[in-house]
Amino acid sequence: MLKASDLKKSSVVEIENQLYITRTIDVKSPSSRGATTLYKVRFSHVKTGQKFEKSFKGDDTLHEVELLKHPVQFLYQEDDRFIFMDNEDYNQYTFAQDQLEDQSKWLVENMEGLYALIVDEKAIAIELPPSVDLEIVDTAPAIKGASASSRTKTAMLSSGIEVQVPEYLAPGEIVRVNTSTGKYMSRA
Repeated sequence: MLKASDLKKSSVVEIENQLYITRTIDVKSPSSRGATTLYKVRFSHVKTGQKFEKSFKGDDTLHEVELLKHPVQFLYQEDDRFIFMDNEDYNQYTFAQDQLEDQSKWLVENMEGLYALIVDEKAIAIELPPSVDLEIVDTAPAIKGASASSRTKTAMLSSGIEVQVPEYLAPGEIVRVNTSTGKYMSRA
């Protein structure tokens, strides 16, 4: 059993004899005394992809489903489909854009360190690594004499996303970005 407070993105749970994968978790902490923290969770049905939202208290329990994790490599994108290859048996898994939701912005061709989540021999989701290394393709010129202070500028990365980076970084440099927060961590 899994407490609602321990629920994570990509967790697979059983609700009313149906399998759902966790997509987003919104935590609401009421300010009044004695009030409990609420977790508003958006799920997707494993087979149909239908969206489902439900709120839980922190102590509510859910039945977590056992799943397999297979290391995969992102091969390429074709229209709105993303193709992954299993590193162990070379099977290919295809995911639509809406199945990956906001994860697709982190994917670059031949990316490794990803995992396919398998339930009943079917790939239902992709798990991203905690951080990814991406190249800066466009940003304002580096400022000479800039220190490692907290001043930042916007940079476009090779995957197409924009992040705030320190002002001393230039195009062509590789940076490490946190995939859950979308924030710059360090140079790679």
